[in-house]
Amino acid sequence: MIKKLVLVFIAVIAMRCYGQEGTTSPYSFYGIGSLKFKGTVENRSMGGLSIYSDSIHVNLRNPASYAGDNLKVWGNESRPIKFAVGGGYTSTNFKSNSGSDEAASSTFDYLVLSIPVGKFGFGFGLLPYTSVGYKLESLNDDGLLENRFNGEGGLNKAFLGFGYQITKGLTVGIDFQYNFGNIQNSAVEFQYDNGVPIQLQSRENNRSDLSGLNINLGLTYKRMLNKKLELTSSVTFTPQSNLTSKNERSFSAIRTSVSGQEVVFNTIEADLDALGLLESDLTLPSRLAFGAGVGKPLKWFVGAETTFLKTSKFSNALYSSPNTIYEDAYSFSVGGFYIPDYRAFNGYWKRIVYRAGIRNEETGLNLNNESIKEFGISFGVGLPVGSYFSNANLGFEVGKRGTTNSNLIQENFVNFQLSLSLNDRWFTKRKYD
Repeated sequence: MIKKLVLVFIAVIAMRCYGQEGTTSPYSFYGIGSLKFKGTVENRSMGGLSIYSDSIHVNLRNPASYAGDNLKVWGNESRPIKFAVGGGYTSTNFKSNSGSDEAASSTFDYLVLSIPVGKFGFGFGLLPYTSVGYKLESLNDDGLLENRFNGEGGLNKAFLGFGYQITKGLTVGIDFQYNFGNIQNSAVEFQYDNGVPIQLQSRENNRSDLSGLNINLGLTYKRMLNKKLELTSSVTFTPQSNLTSKNERSFSAIRTSVSGQEVVFNTIEADLDALGLLESDLTLPSRLAFGAGVGKPLKWFVGAETTFLKTSKFSNALYSSPNTIYEDAYSFSVGGFYIPDYRAFNGYWKRIVYRAGIRNEETGLNLNNESIKEFGISFGVGLPVGSYFSNANLGFEVGKRGTTNSNLIQENFVNFQLSLSLNDRWFTKRKYD
């Protein structure tokens, strides 16, 4: 049954993602794109809260989650192998002072495997980290098309992480991450002769191939406050790192057809080496997150988390803009879950995990002296499937990003997320010889 669910899930995500970008946000024009990875579906359904970890779910934000206590139902001998895959669908309404529009995108969000080995545990996987996908147009004073901007691509992460349980309730971990990907964009400038487009227009083409390494450190601490309540706290820190960007730029003379297709007539390669931009370094900001919560094990949990990103350290010499300022980013999340009765093996609906949360974020992007903010309210459920505590997770979020002030765009979005968290038992001690 689980194998069939995996095949169906991958097929659906593949069909929805084919030929589409991971985002449709105009704000992905800036920097290296919009931040795509915000945790697993379980995390995002709790407002992005990532401080909670257990033996049957993967927590991709904190590598300390790879280690932990063994399951009591397995005689405290082992923990399950955890496999997780997730994807999502986003519908966005764009609103400005001059009009509105709609767009949608489907994405693959993560693929990960976590394996316990005694007090150790390790995990590895792949996920998209940022995403670029926009089509923008601007008009001149006569109401005619002046510029057209297109962009696609993004940054991906492949990671290998290790966790270790120092003592009961205290675990530490580290992720080694390799970042790679590319960003492509183009800008067309339209010129007119007495209101009539000239025969050929000019287009600038840019491509940056990105790569670099960084690490992510994590710590989780749990302890029982009394016989019923448990305290959970978590800290993660990602030091500042650099990306190497190998750049290309060219200029083309094009003709635009009635359907909007661009036909290239001539292309000239720019000498970026002379400008010192053939290869450049981009700074990935440091990230610090910490939080705490309380709950009754296997029943309910409520917590809060704060995240700081030194986005003001980000720089991109190739795509700098006079109206763009990078500020330090900040986010705050509150969320939790509730399980009616996890022991009710004959009552399926009582074993469902109900999740909810809220988040508020300063994205670190400032345009036209307006700080771009993001807000979201999320809900979700975890549905038991198969054996060994496997589950399918559904998430739903509504929110907004940006503002209509200063000729900017406000995005009102609805996110749907789906994941499978599958568990199996590989290592079992022999009871009899």
